[in-house]
Formats: sequence, C-alpha cells, structure tokens
Amino acid sequence: MGLVYAEIELINAEDIGLARRFIIGEEEVKRMFVKMLVDSGAYNLCINENIQQQLQLPFVEKRKAQLANGHIEEYDVVGPIQIRFKNRKTVCNAMVLSGDNEPLLGVIPLEDMDVLIHPLRQELIVNPEHPYFAQMKLK
Repeated sequence: MGLVYAEIELINAEDIGLARRFIIGEEEVKRMFVKMLVDSGAYNLCINENIQQQLQLPFVEKRKAQLANGHIEEYDVVGPIQIRFKNRKTVCNAMVLSGDNEPLLGVIPLEDMDVLIHPLRQELIVNPEHPYFAQMKLK
C-alpha cells in the first residue's frame, strides 16, 4: 500500500466558540484546507509551524513523542482544533512539527471520525457501515 493523502479542513475551535457567543463573526473564524498524510502509525494530529501560525492556535503544553527512527523529541501541543472530513468532524489538540514539515492525520482523530483507509483505492473514506454519522464502540 502506498501513501494516502486526504484534503482536511482545520478550524480554530476557540474561534468557533467565540462565534457561537457572537463575540466574533462567522467570517472571522480561522480555517484552512490542508492536504494531510493519513498516517496509521501516528497517534495524534501533527501540524507544522506554518499551519499553527495561520490558525493562531494557542499553546497547551509540551510533550515528548517517539519518531519512526526511535528518537524521542519534545514538541509543543496546541489547540483545540476542529478537524473536518466529508460529513465527519472531531476536536483535538495537535503536536507542532518544525517549519513546513508534512502534517499527519493520526489514528486518534481517524477513529473518532469513524473513517477508514481504503487500501485498494489508496484514499481516506467514511466508514461504509456508518455512512451518515460516526459510530464508536464503548466496550
């Protein structure tokens, strides 16, 4: 199976809350579409510094993460950030990769949105068993 990319909408979730309370207008909510690598080997959403700056996501904490090569690095975590794909959405924090490194969509947001990697078509799809809304197991 090759690399799978998806067009994902990222939104500053704090802005969504401000717009709901009519503190800012809907047009002021910071959002952008990003072509992301769907990475079933990564746990979290990982964005780069450029995305973080454009969405003006606030710092939450510092966390360490183990890279594919085994090295452990410390990263800023920012958020909250809303992720949208087709008729699915979730809210999470994101680890910030340096510079313009490739953003990654990890398994935690994938599971929460109930989306799947279709290996034959090499694309991200909405779970065909639950096409109209996300469904999760609670056991």
